[in-house]
Amino acid sequence: MTVYFIGAGPGAADLVTVRAQRIIAASPVCLYAGSLVPQELLAECPEGARVIDTARLSLDEIVALLIEADAAGQDVARLHSGDPSIFSAVAEQVRRLESAGVAYTVVPGVPAFTAAAASLGRELTVPGVSQSIVLTRVSTLSTAMPEGEDLRSLGRSGATMVVHLGAHRIDQIVLELTENYGRDCPAAVVAFASRPDEIVLRGTLATIADQVKAAGVTKTAVVIVGKVLAAEGFPDSYLYSAARERTTH
Repeated sequence: MTVYFIGAGPGAADLVTVRAQRIIAASPVCLYAGSLVPQELLAECPEGARVIDTARLSLDEIVALLIEADAAGQDVARLHSGDPSIFSAVAEQVRRLESAGVAYTVVPGVPAFTAAAASLGRELTVPGVSQSIVLTRVSTLSTAMPEGEDLRSLGRSGATMVVHLGAHRIDQIVLELTENYGRDCPAAVVAFASRPDEIVLRGTLATIADQVKAAGVTKTAVVIVGKVLAAEGFPDSYLYSAARERTTH
């Protein structure tokens, strides 16, 4: 039997892979990450499935349920918001399953930052402007940031900066990024990306904090900072250049 760690996407129930939908529909046990997973997606669970909200469970309680299902010969759809490779808390579950000899598979999903970029209608890697993206977060009461991964240090590259889980620390984000990006650098905040209650805010590092506070955005948001958000006059990508030599096969 297998535990499937499934990326449930940013919020819209139809922003999941065909593979994820198929596994959910066939798994007799489903563990999902609270309100971050849409109810419409849970409706894909088979009739009679055991569906458990893990929002109030400890890590040990969650892993115990996974091991219990495996011992009973049941596949498990373990749903996490976004994509399991980013801020998902999958690593510590996997570590325990490996120790217990339980098989698992990871099914990728649509991460929140790509859904946010889609809502903004912007590419985050623009030729001649930025070809790198930094995915990070700010230090809060949860997991501490490793040394050297503060926003000031990361911002020295000038790359497109994507800050997860930090809307409630927007003043800190602005303060630490302004040093390298400047007050006039474009900035955006997208809350509840892809959901009916989505909020999209656009401005600069000088204005975005006030917009976030006025909109009452405190969580489930992605902060994006970088020149790509307002890029104009940039060169076309070489990918489709007429000067590029092409083959017929």
